[in-house]
This record gives sequence, structure tokens and C-alpha cells, in this order.
Amino acid sequence: MSTYISIQPVLHIVRAALSSIRYEGIEGGGSRVAIYVLFVIGCLCGFLLFRKNVITVRQEKGPEKVKLSIIIPARNEAFNLPHLLHALKVQTLEPFEIIVVDDFSEDDTKEIAESYGVTVISNTSLPQGWTGKNWAVWNGYLHASGDLIAFLDADIRLAPRALEALVKARNKAGGVVSVVPFHYTEKFVERLALIFNVLGVFAFTSPFEKKNPKKGLYGSCILTTREDYEKIKGHEGIKSEMLDDLNLGASYRNAGIQVTNFIGRGLVSFRMYPQGIKSEVQGFGKGAVLSTSTLSPGTILLVAIWVVGLIASETFFLFINTSWALPLFIGYLLYMLQLFYFIKHVGMFGIIMPILHVLSTLFFIFVMLYSVYQVVFLGHVSWKGRHVKVGSRRGQ
Repeated sequence: MSTYISIQPVLHIVRAALSSIRYEGIEGGGSRVAIYVLFVIGCLCGFLLFRKNVITVRQEKGPEKVKLSIIIPARNEAFNLPHLLHALKVQTLEPFEIIVVDDFSEDDTKEIAESYGVTVISNTSLPQGWTGKNWAVWNGYLHASGDLIAFLDADIRLAPRALEALVKARNKAGGVVSVVPFHYTEKFVERLALIFNVLGVFAFTSPFEKKNPKKGLYGSCILTTREDYEKIKGHEGIKSEMLDDLNLGASYRNAGIQVTNFIGRGLVSFRMYPQGIKSEVQGFGKGAVLSTSTLSPGTILLVAIWVVGLIASETFFLFINTSWALPLFIGYLLYMLQLFYFIKHVGMFGIIMPILHVLSTLFFIFVMLYSVYQVVFLGHVSWKGRHVKVGSRRGQ
């Protein structure tokens, strides 16, 4: 059934393109036919990359006697923590313990965490060779006693049966699992992340990543057994890495442990960077360039074709009064329809942003250039008041 559903948008795209080609006729020339082919192939690449690998909420009896530790690293997360901590209190699967690691927050993060009655740990000074989040997560692990460990970012939101479903999914898949959360947005600037979110899902659902020895995890929501985590030496084994989640996944793969990624629609969600455009640029910019180094060549190729077709279609606005207007406009519409299909599973981006997807693409290009500037010229990336050197990768 899922195969049938996924094929329908492809057929609509092909029909639309072929109809437009017939309309153009021979006079359109080979170059216009080529641009149509680019758009069709680009959209097909998107469908090949995207997999609706969701966690199914099953009605059978839930897991018994699960000793689950929740570890939440938190740096200036006073806005997000109440949503997550409340959600954890109403889960159908009650966590054995909830540990919040206050990573030198300058707001009320610690006080809010304490008001929910969870265990709060004040992080100690960053040692030589560690990055900030790795050190916070590791300290949380040192205080945890569960047989299962879930690492959750503070901006995560959970449906009441999320932990139960996540544990069942891990038991079925084996190894370690992570979830790419469904992205809720409220402000216009948050919705500029549309293209980034779609590409992020591509990276974690691409069929080419199944056998990738560098297959990464999505760091916002990870569930592992203590045994497997200790087998790879946990975050201590990747203590200097800025891209902790991607490198953690590679460590599991190198140890022969299965890595499975899901998308979180209906169960796991988040609201990214509600603080504004600056945090959004820094958040995406810190790993935009470096993260591509872990992807398989097949994924990179298909993503590149998809992006090239997307950008080409958006040049429609530059050629409105030329003979290229119609083919470019058709391409623009094809990508628009595909984005509407994707966002049902990726996030809430309203109606305007998929229609004016050129705005999100411009944001994507700007952040990529900013990321290149940080990595190549500055040698460090910035996030939450810290600078992480790309070479030594030590948090300053």
C-alpha cells in the first residue's frame, strides 16, 4: 500500500512534464527538453531519497520492567524544557529516571528542571579535548543506572506513547535507533528551514545509507542499550567530535551494531530555533558543510541532482519575460507539489513557504556559504556562546 501511495506523485509529475513538452513542441528545442528532463529526474531523485520509515504505534501490551534512563543536556533551555519534562511525566511508559545536565546555563534552566522533580546535574568545566555537548551527555551517563538510555535534546516534544513505541521499535530493530523529529514551526523565519529539513530527512532515510559504514544517528532523539553504548565507549569515544550524532552512529557501525533511523511524525517532534534568525543560522551553519563528509556517494549524487533541479526551477523569476519562462515555471510547480507531499511527514511549514520555496532555498544557500566561511576561513563554528575549532574541535 505504501508503495502505491509513493508512486502517485511521481506519475503526476511525469504526466505534467510530458504534457508541457508536447505543448512546447519541436520549436522548443533540445535545450528546453533537457531542462524538463532535469526537473523530472530531480524530483524522482527526491522520491528515491525519501522513505516514510515511521515508528508504528502498536496496540499490543507494552514492554515490561524496562529500566529506562533519560538524559537531557541543556544549555539555556528555559523555554524548551517545560514542554519536554511535562511530556515525560505523562508517558505510558514511565522512565526509570530523568537526568538533566545543566551545561552552564545563563537562564532559569536549572530552576525549571528542579521544579519538575528530576535529577539535575551541574556540568563541570570542559576538559581538554572535549566538546561541550559530548561532555554534558557523558556526565549524564555517569549518573545514570538504566539498562536502556535515551538521549533527548531539550527542544524535543513527545506524544504520550512515544517512549513506549520507541522502545518497541528498538527491540524489533535491535542495536541503536534514532528519530528525526517532526518540525513544528510558528514564525515565518522558522519556516525558512523547509529545504534544510527536507535535505536532513533525505540524509537519514536514503537507501544508500543502509550499508554506509559512516551511517549517522540523529542526535535529538537516540535510544540505546547500556551494553551497546559502553561497547563503543559512548561519547567518550567521540569526545572531540563536533558532529557527535553522526560520529556516534559510525562508532556503532564499526562495532557491528545495527543503526536504524526513523522519522517522528505523530510521536516525536521539536520546534527548532524559536529564539530567532541568528540562532537558526548558527544552528544549521555549525554542521551544514561538515556533515556532508559522512554521506555515501550515492546519497550525495541524488541530493546534488535534486538541489540543482530545485535551484534551476527557481530561476523562473529571472526569466519571466523570456521563452524560458514556461519550462522553468513548470519545474517550479513540480518541486512545489513535491514539497507539499514531503512536508506532510517532515514538518509544519504552512502554505506560503512551499509555494514560495525560493525563499527557503535562498536561506539554504546563505547558510551554506556562512558555514563554508566558518570552516575554511575562521577555522571554527559558533553555537550557544561557544566556539568549536574545526581542526582541534575543542570547545573554547
